[in-house]
Amino acid sequence: MHVHIVSPDGEAKFWVEPTIALAAYSGLSKTQLNKIQKLVEEHKSEIIKAWQKHFKA
Repeated sequence: MHVHIVSPDGEAKFWVEPTIALAAYSGLSKTQLNKIQKLVEEHKSEIIKAWQKHFKA
């Protein structure tokens, strides 16, 4: 399970399960990646629910 983040500066992919981890990125600074990871952590349950709904898992 993963989530893609796209911004004008670049993009990133974070694994959500089994633990939140950066999978890939381009164009984003370490500071931006840290902020994004914190947001993913804060919204993990919402992301999982949306992923399950989208993929009917």
